[in-house]
Amino acid sequence: MYTVITHSPEETIETAGVIGRSLGPGSFVALSGDLGAGKTVFAKGLAKGAGVAEYLYVNSPSFVILKQYKGKMDLYHFDLYRLEEKDFEETLDYRRYFYGDGIAAVEWCDRIPHLLPEEYLEVKIVSLGDNERKITLRGIGKRYEELVEHMGRGS
Repeated sequence: MYTVITHSPEETIETAGVIGRSLGPGSFVALSGDLGAGKTVFAKGLAKGAGVAEYLYVNSPSFVILKQYKGKMDLYHFDLYRLEEKDFEETLDYRRYFYGDGIAAVEWCDRIPHLLPEEYLEVKIVSLGDNERKITLRGIGKRYEELVEHMGRGS
């Protein structure tokens, strides 16, 4: 595991941007945290790292479930706050995005525990105040364990 404290939304975006640049096609990022913790801000950073030119316009897909952003690598941004696992599974062909050519970033991933890939990057975000966030990364599977180890070395 690796934990970092950010002190502004811009720092959160930069931290996530480093991660976004490190991810390859077919990557999966499971985002968790309370309402307002910064999951969508983190997704903006992933988009920046993936080469999405308009990354600052990334916003919560709460009412549409999925938003796709084009970049050097596409970002598939899900928000499952309003869905249960069964409803999500029946709503769209999630596998197309979870195992696609881009980065799948899923907010409220704890709502679909049985649908998560075998390997993924778990990102837990906790608000420590107005702008401070505690971001904990945990790699599930070798590929993501190595990514987290790399982040921990500051490389």
